[in-house]
Amino acid sequence: MAFDCQETTLVSRSSSRHSCADCLNNGPIRKVQSYNSENASDYLKVALAAADKAAGISRSYFAGNFTVTTKSDMTPVTQADVECEEAIRNIILSAFPEHGFYGEETGQTQADAEFLWLVDPIDGTKGFVRQYPFFSTQIALMHEGELILGVSSGTMMDELAWAEKGQGAWMNGNRLTVSDIYDPDRAAVSTGNLKSLASGEGWSALGDIVKRADRIRGYGDFYHYHLLAAGKIEAVIESDVNILDVAALSVIVTEAGGVFTNLNGDKPDLDIRSVLAANPSLHEKYLGQLKGHVV
Repeated sequence: MAFDCQETTLVSRSSSRHSCADCLNNGPIRKVQSYNSENASDYLKVALAAADKAAGISRSYFAGNFTVTTKSDMTPVTQADVECEEAIRNIILSAFPEHGFYGEETGQTQADAEFLWLVDPIDGTKGFVRQYPFFSTQIALMHEGELILGVSSGTMMDELAWAEKGQGAWMNGNRLTVSDIYDPDRAAVSTGNLKSLASGEGWSALGDIVKRADRIRGYGDFYHYHLLAAGKIEAVIESDVNILDVAALSVIVTEAGGVFTNLNGDKPDLDIRSVLAANPSLHEKYLGQLKGHVV
């Protein structure tokens, strides 16, 4: 999906209670602010261009005409992963040659630079290999240790989300805002990787959250973070991630009004291994239950 510089608007349902008459009219609606591309920094423009280029490459390979090899950590890497990262790297470093680059496939270059780009060209390679549509391209920018920009491109889902520090979060040109459902009994919670959490007492703590939640789903990968930022679910819990998986998504969720930390309440850094992301009230509640069980 190419970045559309034109302004657009959208109407969406409010999370507040409404009458039966409202339901007959598709519920109460609120106007969602549209994106003005004049607010985009040069960093964001380049990141969106890189994501668009990668989307074209990954889409061309999605039918299955690619080679697959296995890395030393026994995870797969495809021809599409490599070509997407090469394209992203070339676009970014051509624009900002003094910046550092940390890619899933090529590793770190100038990692001590003031600005460091964090890139997973195809997050969800295992699914990509099996032709699941839940893969994405993740591009983030870190400035002196702080994440300040994120682009998340769900290519086959036609979802392009982005955010810059202080500029809000957006998807396909429309403003994103987390939900205002603060009651754990009404919350929709999505989980992802959970192996570490399942191996100790944290599993019981998660069970207490599950018992109260209105809905439990496992949307996984980029998708549940997009849902969270859009106010369609209330929380995401994962215990086995790396920074390239979630750097961009952390900026998007935060700029949508959410709170994004690891399961101990620490802000994302290069060593992040777990995630608790939610609207502010539920994040505080769930952190009290999950803190201390995993790194």
